[in-house]
Amino acid sequence: MSTHTAPMAVTSRSALPSRTALLPVPVVRLVGVELRKSFDTRSGMWLLASLGLAAVLTTGAIIAWSPAEQLTYSQFTLAIGVPMTIILPIIAVLSVTSEWSQRSGLATFTLVPHRGKVLTAKAVAAVLVTVPATVAAFSVGALGTLAGATLAGIDPVWDQGWADVGYFALGQTLLLLTGFALGALIRNSSGAIVAYMLYGFVAPGLLAFLALNQEWFADARPWVDAKYNQDAILRGALTGDGWSHLAVTSLVWLVVPMVVAVVNVLRSEVK
Repeated sequence: MSTHTAPMAVTSRSALPSRTALLPVPVVRLVGVELRKSFDTRSGMWLLASLGLAAVLTTGAIIAWSPAEQLTYSQFTLAIGVPMTIILPIIAVLSVTSEWSQRSGLATFTLVPHRGKVLTAKAVAAVLVTVPATVAAFSVGALGTLAGATLAGIDPVWDQGWADVGYFALGQTLLLLTGFALGALIRNSSGAIVAYMLYGFVAPGLLAFLALNQEWFADARPWVDAKYNQDAILRGALTGDGWSHLAVTSLVWLVVPMVVAVVNVLRSEVK
């Protein structure tokens, strides 16, 4: 009895379905994703809403309690900018720490295995938030100037120009990037927020006290106190050597921590 073995079918390589090459995700799309991630959550929406709410409450407080001679455009915009120096850096902190605090880093870096590109998108998305914040500050400030002048029976004082808008946006951006750097360095939401509060409020107070009581430190303070220079640019009062002071303190307190943070993120293990 003979056994007949059927020949095995040989499938040619050309008959196999071709594998579609995956195109890299563009940074623009990642920026849009990061913006949605920042404000799709309940905490993100409340932080965004708090920007407008703080602007309105601050404007009302100035109209209610400031004397007539202080109801100027600059008074309103600078006062509105104060709560923004807290809220904007917190938004930046949460945007960069979300991958670790919410344990979504493995999914994120699996879908986009380029951590540098993801960090860049997060930074760009965070900086873009300063645009509507600046528009809100100067828009609400203008309404406050008109309302305050009308109630006080005086002419409105428009003592702000386009240069002041640029200074305001630059100052807020530097503070926001500081929060971003701390978030990337610490990678824990609570720890990074506490670190920013120490940087923005505790350290400047201690340095101001030292400068007030030690004459030798009064001249050295602009070279070591980054928040002092950032507040000066928010007021549009940074002139002459002030730009050198800002460059030095930004290098020490912003650029160096940012570089260290990026290197750590690129080398750390994502779980």
